[in-house]
Amino acid sequence: MTDRTRKPIRLALAAGALSLALGSLAAPAFAQRDPAYEAARQSGQVGEKTDGYLGVVGGASPGLRKMVDDINIKRRALYAEKAQAAGATLQEYAFTAGCLAVARTAPGEKYQAPDGSWQTRTSAPPVRNPKCP
Repeated sequence: MTDRTRKPIRLALAAGALSLALGSLAAPAFAQRDPAYEAARQSGQVGEKTDGYLGVVGGASPGLRKMVDDINIKRRALYAEKAQAAGATLQEYAFTAGCLAVARTAPGEKYQAPDGSWQTRTSAPPVRNPKCP
């Protein structure tokens, strides 16, 4: 197996670890501590972006922008740490995290489609980038 074929395998394994981290550790750190995040998510003011970061849907108050920026700073730090451990770039890791975050959205939540448009999740699977693992 060459290094080129090992990289997708390492990213997939790292993505699984990230999914666990975001689900068990990072989600409480980023979201559950802040009822404003849950309210913004449920009201469709924020959504998951394809690049692994949280995005503002439409206009944003300074408070909402600050909250989103803070969450994204924490995500970037986690991605950087996990990417280094997986032998991947930050961008590769963040993209994989974005694929997972979009897949985990619940009906009614916003997510960014591959074309950049904001979509509202239905009971059907979200539209994801074909390059997603």
